[in-house]
Amino acid sequence: MQPLNVVLLQSDAGVAQSLVSALSHSFRSIQQVHSLGDLRTSIAKQRAGIAILDMETASLSDVEHLAREFPGACIVCTHRCADEEMWAAGLNAGAVDVCPSSDTRGILRAALGSASASHSAAA
Repeated sequence: MQPLNVVLLQSDAGVAQSLVSALSHSFRSIQQVHSLGDLRTSIAKQRAGIAILDMETASLSDVEHLAREFPGACIVCTHRCADEEMWAAGLNAGAVDVCPSSDTRGILRAALGSASASHSAAA
């Protein structure tokens, strides 16, 4: 199994740094971007298998569009106040999970789980 590329859009610089540090041991590359447009460009250019997206930067509609535009990419959403309602809405929009921004372990688990699921499906 070849490690995947990750694209990260996170509005909080401290959270972004924690995520980059946690993800760097498990994925080939983590590219941090600063806008939804940059996220789209990077997913396409890097052939990213995982996009981690801050819901304070993007809407559920944006998640739906990304899921349709990049059906092979797993989208993990984050939000500082993620709850069950947001989780259900995120999954309905095409995300594989919605985690609190502070839950680095949960985000890593969602990314790793989606990576192994996508590789299993491809095999």
